[in-house]
Amino acid sequence: MAGDGLQLHDGCRICVVGGGPAGSFFSKFLLEMAQDVGLDVKLDLYEPRDFSQPGPAGCNMCGGIISESLAQALATEGIKLGPGVVQRTIDSYCLHMDVGDVAIATPRREKRIASLHRGGGPSGSPQCELGGLDGHLLKLAREQGANWIRKRVDGVCLSDGLPSIKPQNGEATTYDLVVVALGVNSSALKLFESAGIRYKSPRVSKTYICEFCFSRDLVGRELGYSMHVFLLNLPRLEFAALIPKGGYVTLCMLGEDIDKDLVKAFIDSREVRQCMPPNWEPPEDMCHCSPKIAIGSAERPFADRIVFIGDSGTTRLYKDGIGAAYRTAKAAARTAVLYGFSESSLRQHYWPVCQSIARDNAIGRLVFAVTRQIQKHHFARRALWRMVSKEQRIAGTQPRMSTVLWDTFTGSAPYSSVLMRTLHPAFVGRFVWELTAGNLAAQWK
Repeated sequence: MAGDGLQLHDGCRICVVGGGPAGSFFSKFLLEMAQDVGLDVKLDLYEPRDFSQPGPAGCNMCGGIISESLAQALATEGIKLGPGVVQRTIDSYCLHMDVGDVAIATPRREKRIASLHRGGGPSGSPQCELGGLDGHLLKLAREQGANWIRKRVDGVCLSDGLPSIKPQNGEATTYDLVVVALGVNSSALKLFESAGIRYKSPRVSKTYICEFCFSRDLVGRELGYSMHVFLLNLPRLEFAALIPKGGYVTLCMLGEDIDKDLVKAFIDSREVRQCMPPNWEPPEDMCHCSPKIAIGSAERPFADRIVFIGDSGTTRLYKDGIGAAYRTAKAAARTAVLYGFSESSLRQHYWPVCQSIARDNAIGRLVFAVTRQIQKHHFARRALWRMVSKEQRIAGTQPRMSTVLWDTFTGSAPYSSVLMRTLHPAFVGRFVWELTAGNLAAQWK
């Protein structure tokens, strides 16, 4: 236990700002752990949104994919994502390029990846009883004893070393520990940047997300149980996917500067059009947004009595943000219960988890830099397509490229694992062979 006096004790008051996955995970885990060690603490969770509401009122601006690794971790925690939350299970993804398409099945032929809505669904959809993933996790936190305060936080200050939180149209309350679980699109993060704790929020990039409404049967016929991933040579486009969810299809685009022209160029591409119904045109009133996503880590995401988790602290680059929320939330809860919540305790026991994610993100930048080069060069795209097609078509072939792409696009494994597999001599040799053979075949035509 910590010897600086900042330890969890009976009667401790804890504040969680933000009721998305990170905030709900932390609340659930901390209250469970405190109960296990015989501590009686009070936890207030500030979240103004009602996640059962469709459209912006309940939206958390996310592509909505649960990775295979996270699905396994949640199962071990007893967190079940039933049919009220999961809109469609994903058993494969289809890779689309100008050189050809190829379907890649899950590495172990299992349905472990889930597509879901974070809130109550797109604008115009029926109100969701559970509120998608975020509403489901918030419900679990409340069942564990979290007190949900449906107010926005508009004031933060430190008085005699104790953090004080002021909700909108309410009186300030002093807490022993404040946990910040806000997304990078929240204006409330600036309150903490100016609170005198030397916190600086992560670097961000712009994305584009929209929802196309179809019938469930039509989505099943056109896209099936596959996530459709596109490696197209479009400037500024890092990654794009079409994700089937019940009667909706979510378009998710990531890049340095997504704008209307890039969105139109992508939707009008032959590779996208062949995935959609004949003569389809995107409606003008479709539910869409251009949220920011964190592409770096926060500076000093902890201080005495304050810790930042999820997107406001550290998240994974481009993929599996919900998984990073789970990891940082659990690490922060474990640190608070077992070691206390002083700056030194958080640095020693919480910070290493953040550093691990940040180091892996550095490798991820290299992985995506290589992916960008493949996107830019026709001969490289052709070699990739040839290698994956043979792995999927020929029984007994080691699916080296298939598993690399699966884990890169779904976030089911660390980027370090992805990189190490690409450096395997068998992988390198096979890819070089396909580069050479593909070029020779193209010249002979």
